[in-house]
Amino acid sequence: MELYALKEGSYSVDSSKKFIPFDPLIHKTSDRPGSLFIHVNPFLLKTPNELLVIDTGLGFNNEQGNLIIHENIRAAGFVPEDVTKVLMSHLHYDHSGGMVWNKNGQLEPSFPNAEYIINRNEWETAFSKDSSSYRTQIFDIIQRSGQIVFVEGSGKLTDEISYELTGGHCEFHQVFHIESESKHYFYGGDILPEPEQLQRNFIAKYDFDGRLARDLRTEYGKQAVSNDWICLFYHSKGITSGKVSGNEHDGFQITEV
Repeated sequence: MELYALKEGSYSVDSSKKFIPFDPLIHKTSDRPGSLFIHVNPFLLKTPNELLVIDTGLGFNNEQGNLIIHENIRAAGFVPEDVTKVLMSHLHYDHSGGMVWNKNGQLEPSFPNAEYIINRNEWETAFSKDSSSYRTQIFDIIQRSGQIVFVEGSGKLTDEISYELTGGHCEFHQVFHIESESKHYFYGGDILPEPEQLQRNFIAKYDFDGRLARDLRTEYGKQAVSNDWICLFYHSKGITSGKVSGNEHDGFQITEV
């Protein structure tokens, strides 16, 4: 299998949920009080049977006006039309904005030949919950496309791909396992968004159920050690994919892959 981190960049976000590009070489955190600073790394994974996009980023354009995730896919040697499945851990804007793009003044699915794999209850929550974390205009486009495949609970999507309902970060958050060619990739979404959260073992205020999310991180860390998983870290500022060693008592370590 071939893995590529489709790095979209670093951003600050405040209570208005507006994402503003942040370059630490140019900007200062002190100039953006009350902001959370995040890094956005969707993934492209080529398996023997699929070309997968795993979460879609913010859907921002580069300075030339081209969709960043499209350009990164092309740089990896593929085109957006090659993508067969888009795996969505949840639908918060920083993960789902790139599900669509503006093509000649009209919003269209960013991946016209792909199935979008979405938890049904997360979808219904996104429409029914009055939250700035969700941008329903994006979902309207995907709904009309006929490209959605809804899943519920935990199960197996194909021989290569399985999913687990976790909750924690949001009520219907899900994670993915992709297994093929003696490799096991684990994508934890915002349950395991960066190595530091696994190593520091804290309760995050931005999680729907912070205690559950913390406990899940520890459990997945232990499983990653035992089963030699390659973990993908969507919000990492450094290592975006790595193997886990150590334990929850003496501390987990991440080795870049």
